Amino acid sequence: MDNKVVFNKELIRRYDTFGPRYTSYPTAVQFTTDYGADDYLLWVKNSNEDPIPAPLSLYLHIPFCDTICYYCGCSKVITKDRSKATHYIELLKQEIKLQGALFAKDRQVTQIHWGGGTPTFLSDEEITGIIDCIRENFTVAADDEVEFAIEVDPRTVDRQRLHNLRAQGFNRISFGVQDFDQCVQQSVNRVQSTRQIKQHIIDARELGFQSTNIDLMYGLPNQSTDSFSQTLDTVIELDPDRLAVYNYAHLPEMFKPQRRINEEDLPSPEEKLNILQLCIDKLQAAGYVYIGMDHFAKSTDSLVKAQQEGTLQRNFQGYSTNADCDMIALGVTAIGRIGNNYSQNVRSIDEYENCLAQNKIPVFRGIELESDDVLRREVINQLMCNNLLDIAKLENKWDIDFKAYFKPSMENLQQMADDGLIELDDNRLTITTSGRLLARSICMQFDRYLQE
Repeated sequence: MDNKVVFNKELIRRYDTFGPRYTSYPTAVQFTTDYGADDYLLWVKNSNEDPIPAPLSLYLHIPFCDTICYYCGCSKVITKDRSKATHYIELLKQEIKLQGALFAKDRQVTQIHWGGGTPTFLSDEEITGIIDCIRENFTVAADDEVEFAIEVDPRTVDRQRLHNLRAQGFNRISFGVQDFDQCVQQSVNRVQSTRQIKQHIIDARELGFQSTNIDLMYGLPNQSTDSFSQTLDTVIELDPDRLAVYNYAHLPEMFKPQRRINEEDLPSPEEKLNILQLCIDKLQAAGYVYIGMDHFAKSTDSLVKAQQEGTLQRNFQGYSTNADCDMIALGVTAIGRIGNNYSQNVRSIDEYENCLAQNKIPVFRGIELESDDVLRREVINQLMCNNLLDIAKLENKWDIDFKAYFKPSMENLQQMADDGLIELDDNRLTITTSGRLLARSICMQFDRYLQE
């Protein structure tokens, strides 16, 4: 399949609508408080009893940042007092112990991801303490067999700090940059040195990190195609293994920090489209492959290979080659998946502490998937990850007639086929190179909850 995305502005204007990113299906909007800790315990027990239990993935949420970025919609605690994290770390270790006791010891952890907030808000000693706790309570695969990733604010590390992270076992690193332009940085209160970030990438590569990632964001105040073109030039010079280029959604009614952004400084919708086209054209010309949903990777990257082989998956951290794992969520607001269910931890540190004081898993909501959910999840995952759905194989596996089962969607899908977003026949649904930027809109046609 041709990996080159075709940017069709007219199709994007017509079909690009706000919708889920499908890091799960059903999405968190469908989670319910009818699902609680007891349901979670039952699912863990069932997963341990599977004839071939899935390997484990751990997601740790570190909610602390020392400055606020105005664009941010994450769950976070803003403080410059590093001691504020001390109590949270003890609570996190307690949850690690509780969770570790639930899972069979022959189930290996093959993936660990630290997100935030800012994980590097913590000191080296605090990070080491948490890692030691994980290794004491879980069976972690050998260093060369575990994907061990951390999200890093470039302002919080130097070469020695990066050396220490590598020595602690981290082998994948992601730098939150957003934009190299100083005016844009000042507009969103995230001022950082281009020279310093360049050195971080060089150091990470020299220190033996297997993969480096840079996060960018388009649609921020004072951005233009000219300014972002320079940012992309810098990124291409740095040559990271992966890139995420996120679309900034200005929702000040939902996220208070965004109220500090002057709406008059935001690029127009037309300019945002131009910036997106610039990203697609420049990054593909530089040898990056568009994976999907804002993500790019070098042609030699494992994500690209998995997509070519039809085995790419998607989870709460985005695209993954390890998404067949049961994902254990650790920390406030963290979302996990055990078997065919999703669960989310409580949102505040006070609630978190209250649950753990009772030795209770801090799950407050979730969802158990029905058969229809599992089917639709498979359809959406195949399209989001591999741009292809084998209809004949799906019909045989699920004993359904595809067009009859998805009858409410067929009229819209046929229109998308007529407009060149997809190719649709009795055996296959293929997202075309013109439709790949609109994969989310295509997948929304299979979302029963949106239809309802």
